[in-house]
Amino acid sequence: MQPEHRILRAWLTSASGGIIELDTDWTADLLPLLAPGEKAFRLESLAPADPALYAEEAAYFVDAAGRVVFVLDPADHAGVDFERTAVYVGGDFNGWQEAIGRPEWQLKQGELLGRACWLLAVAADHLLRDPALRFKFVTADARWLALPPDSTNRVQDDQGRANLALLAHRTGRNLFAFTTREPIDPSRTYSVIHLRDGQQSPKIRLRLGKFFHALHSNLPLGALVKKDETIFRLFAPRARTVRVATSEELDPPGGPHVFELEKCLEAGGWRGVWEVRVDRNLDGWFYWYSVSGPQNVFGNFHPNERILDPYALAAAGRGGPGIVLDAARVGKAARGFRTPPWQDLVIAEAHVRDLVAHAPLELTAEERLGFAGLTKWVESPDFYLKKLGVNAVELQPIQEHDNTKRDEYQWGYMTTNWFAPASAYATAPERATQVEEFRELVAAFHRQGMAVILDVVYNHAGEPAHLMFIDKLYYFELGDDGALANWSGCGNDLRCRSAMTKRLIIDSLVHLLETYGVDGFRFDLAELIGAGVLAEIEVALKKTKPDVILIAEPWSFRGHIADVLRPTGFASWNDGYRNFLREYVHGAGAAEKLEYFLKGSPWHFAFWPAQTVNYTESHDDRTWLDQITENGGHNGFRPTLNDVRRTHLMAAVLFASVGIPMISAGQDFLRSKHGVNNTYLRGDLNALDYRRLRRFSGTHRYFAEWIAFRRSPAGRHLRQWSRPGEGFFRAFIGPALAALALVYNADDSEGGQKLLFAINPTGEDTEVAIAPEVADLDWRLVADHDRFYAPGEAPAGRVERQLFVPALGCALWSCGE
Repeated sequence: MQPEHRILRAWLTSASGGIIELDTDWTADLLPLLAPGEKAFRLESLAPADPALYAEEAAYFVDAAGRVVFVLDPADHAGVDFERTAVYVGGDFNGWQEAIGRPEWQLKQGELLGRACWLLAVAADHLLRDPALRFKFVTADARWLALPPDSTNRVQDDQGRANLALLAHRTGRNLFAFTTREPIDPSRTYSVIHLRDGQQSPKIRLRLGKFFHALHSNLPLGALVKKDETIFRLFAPRARTVRVATSEELDPPGGPHVFELEKCLEAGGWRGVWEVRVDRNLDGWFYWYSVSGPQNVFGNFHPNERILDPYALAAAGRGGPGIVLDAARVGKAARGFRTPPWQDLVIAEAHVRDLVAHAPLELTAEERLGFAGLTKWVESPDFYLKKLGVNAVELQPIQEHDNTKRDEYQWGYMTTNWFAPASAYATAPERATQVEEFRELVAAFHRQGMAVILDVVYNHAGEPAHLMFIDKLYYFELGDDGALANWSGCGNDLRCRSAMTKRLIIDSLVHLLETYGVDGFRFDLAELIGAGVLAEIEVALKKTKPDVILIAEPWSFRGHIADVLRPTGFASWNDGYRNFLREYVHGAGAAEKLEYFLKGSPWHFAFWPAQTVNYTESHDDRTWLDQITENGGHNGFRPTLNDVRRTHLMAAVLFASVGIPMISAGQDFLRSKHGVNNTYLRGDLNALDYRRLRRFSGTHRYFAEWIAFRRSPAGRHLRQWSRPGEGFFRAFIGPALAALALVYNADDSEGGQKLLFAINPTGEDTEVAIAPEVADLDWRLVADHDRFYAPGEAPAGRVERQLFVPALGCALWSCGE
């Protein structure tokens, strides 16, 4: 028979001590063992642990008085000012949001395990029951806070909402601290066994805890070229052996030269780095690693697997090999370009190949695959984005990703190396031409007056996931069974909070800033990176480039952190804006909500105006046109007149909104993907069809004129850096509650010029009542839903106190210029 009680989890808190979690409170007959391989040995000591340790992962514990103590660690919530904002616990037991404002559910500042925390102790009798009750922390302004990153009591409801569960059998009083007689070797496999009356429970793998993920080295990593020497360094903290293979050719007939790496001792001992010094300058050679280590659910070590160095500056392909490059030969980018202030940005999101595939100039088929061809198109006097008038391009991922063949099309969101420009976009990847070709592309955009923002993917790894073969446990988010977390939807989630993962992210971003001169980054599924790590990234990058552009896609399948990012220097893609406008142009949205978005989504989404990136289309899902078309099957390839009119309404709102406007390349000439929702691999559908520039020249011109107006001195009220006073805007709502007229600078706080924007998304003409003191000003019509007007060109008419706005119509007026 097996012991009555079983071990739930076991993890190390240091190299010679840890915690065992049993499914019961302390019992005197507990006799666990540690078993490294076939050899077992008893623990040096075993005693009840402080129950408060359980709060680190569960956000509660049961104290000696039998009370449930709710615990909130402020370090997990960088976006909350706890000195000014009250925090409550809400759950099944108190009506969730009804807890806000009730003193009996408010957390108070205290100390736990030597750290400042926010605490609330409540009698346990009505909280610990079956089925388990759920809870979560919420601020006084109704923001539900993210769960602890290592929470083991996370539960999810049918709508995908994640909460924490109060588990009667997991209280913290079921934790037991142990020590070992000798330090644990991280390259070996250990298990914990519960013995009773000669019987043993199933083995539970002993997992390395937070101390392991805090392991850190400051040594330079990668292939480091000196005058007559090349140093190879790799961080592999659980490896048993590390080898590097080098060759002067991709497929050397006699095989590669293989060198054994040794543990590199630093101050304080070994910190996980392996090193070998080769007495030769190997600039231009190819190389790859192989790593052996423990074979268990936390390890994915395969000694015969060729591993691309995560610090390789260039690669011959997605699987490598890496290419040794002398940093002196790689050089740095020129620093002459001035990144536009955030409030002045107008961004176009684009893919390298989509821009160049059908570019109307003479290029070879090879050039149309990547950087070199796009550089020629950018330098052309006919370059599309230059004529459109945007001053920033957001390139979909250009780092090495998982193309199996060079001409294979992908969006690039499966990154295999974060330092190396994509070999598939190079004319001669085996010679590392991608390095200079990408740098020249960035310089070409700069010469056209456009900042370059890179879409970067640090939430998961592509195929092959080289970090998996270096150390799965260190680099990836895992369950206690070794299963990979998958909130990215891509099969694995990086553990960005591990010290050397964080360093890898920051080092690669600094490299892109310094080597290629890019202006900023958009972080894919940034919720998985975490607000704390993002804050550290911001600090590090601003030391290199103080005006670096930082944009987050603030969600994942796990949650949304736009509100948490408000106190940071990150802007966020505004998905609420996107979703609202799709409905609003069909007359389904409320004018009050439109007013909120036109004002820059203040406070709840954005603390400062340029913190919201307003958009209605990106690479993901259907195009704007396919989403809103009246045609069946979401196919807007041949748009109706109303489709065009609604697109003009959207453009007017987008460019009249405070914040950073972003369009998807081709949106201005009514790009369609024939209704297809996921075009990740569909280069045929994604490539820009520039013939539509002529077919829908009026819409393209309308976008271009709005962009020109917004960027001009006359459009300065749309480009706010700090929040204006309450009287800056003045709104008037039509009788159908959808039409809106909004005055900018109504209080003359920013000079004498005013703007008036009016819109009617319904299918019927309407009138909006305007205050006499506003209507009687000397307004000049600047634009309507069809075009912009130069002074003296506008049709006759004035702003009446009952302002007429036609069906599916809009207009912009100015006065006091």
